[in-house]
Amino acid sequence: MKILVIGNGGREHAIAWTLSQSAHKPELYFAQGNPGMRELGQRVDIELTDLNGLLLFAQREQIDLTVVGPELPLSLGIADRFEEQGLKVFGPKQAGAQMEYSKAFAKKLMADYRIPTAHYRFCQDLAAALSALDEFEAPYVIKEDGLAAGKGVTIAQSRAEAEEAIHQAFQKEMPVVIEEFMHGQELSVLAFCDGKTILPCVAAQDYKKAGEGNTGPNTGGMGAYAPVPLATPELMARVQQEVLNPTLQALQAEGIDYKGILYAGLMITPEGNPRVVEFNARFGDPETQVVLPLLQDDLVDVMLATVNGELHRYAETGLSFKEGAKAITVVLTSAGYPGDYETGKPIFFPQYLSNDVHIFHAGTRVLPDQSKVTHGGRVLNVTAIGDSLEQARQRAYEIVNQIRFEGKYFRGDIAALPAQALQSQAKN
Repeated sequence: MKILVIGNGGREHAIAWTLSQSAHKPELYFAQGNPGMRELGQRVDIELTDLNGLLLFAQREQIDLTVVGPELPLSLGIADRFEEQGLKVFGPKQAGAQMEYSKAFAKKLMADYRIPTAHYRFCQDLAAALSALDEFEAPYVIKEDGLAAGKGVTIAQSRAEAEEAIHQAFQKEMPVVIEEFMHGQELSVLAFCDGKTILPCVAAQDYKKAGEGNTGPNTGGMGAYAPVPLATPELMARVQQEVLNPTLQALQAEGIDYKGILYAGLMITPEGNPRVVEFNARFGDPETQVVLPLLQDDLVDVMLATVNGELHRYAETGLSFKEGAKAITVVLTSAGYPGDYETGKPIFFPQYLSNDVHIFHAGTRVLPDQSKVTHGGRVLNVTAIGDSLEQARQRAYEIVNQIRFEGKYFRGDIAALPAQALQSQAKN
């Protein structure tokens, strides 16, 4: 079996590693991948936006399954192109990808089909947006309506700050969604969807803020852990009944055959009610780095069942995850991230890793002498599994402290804060 994975971040490395563990022993190809992924398969030098190039490669190499990691190629319609040529692709078509690349589409879908979410206004011109602020009170949530790499949301503590965020959005010619601020605890639920059945993975919690104690600017994610004590069987049953099933039914009613991952970013209110913060049309980053290492089922089989419309085979028992295991991932970044940062810093890795620890590459580059250097804001993800969260944390941070590169930064409190301290995290 030949599988092509599109993307080059920590999420894609985690996907590739999990696929490599499959009983199918697939031959893996990566466009373009990263140095960590290239230890698992073959690099393909095609840009992820070059849909023609990717399609021709998949046809020439007779690729059995293409897995799309990032949202950009999905928004460009890569799944449509591949399916038109009879190729199997894991990821929704362009119409389904609107759940992520158009916040206005997602909010209207939720409003039309009564899926619980925050009150909102969609504004396509500057004057309307500034006027709409009258309907809300601080803190204001300003979301740019488009792909923003996890950074298109401003939580404005004052009217002046909200107006500034709106002005900045329209300077980039981006319409905005203005939302009421939701209080509670956040939960990330990644669900496999084959157009007829939708099945959640174990819930994760991620840390968006750059600084310890959830301070500083929003980032693409500084770490995550799973499973989350907040996500009791009772709560997950409500998520299934009140969010996932109605969303699938709404997509069906709109004529959208959604196949791939539907990521529901949720706020669990102080009363214990799930409300949708956002939807994404792909695996989350860094949540994937803690969810997939816990998956007991064969990922190749689950993905093929998703693409072939056969997820019902897993519906009676649900997807299987490692009993009692806990996972944590800590993101190592370049100094200055999410602002300006330097790259090209040599990375020194520990000589030994136990089977319970994985280093997923996110922003690295390999030099001709095979040494590795930093090549991004988020550089590495250290994921560890343990019988308890404390054991997983200890294993992860032991390796984090052994990795060396100039300007290395990380949060030291991933999964250390009690769930209550994660209240009201700003999240895209």
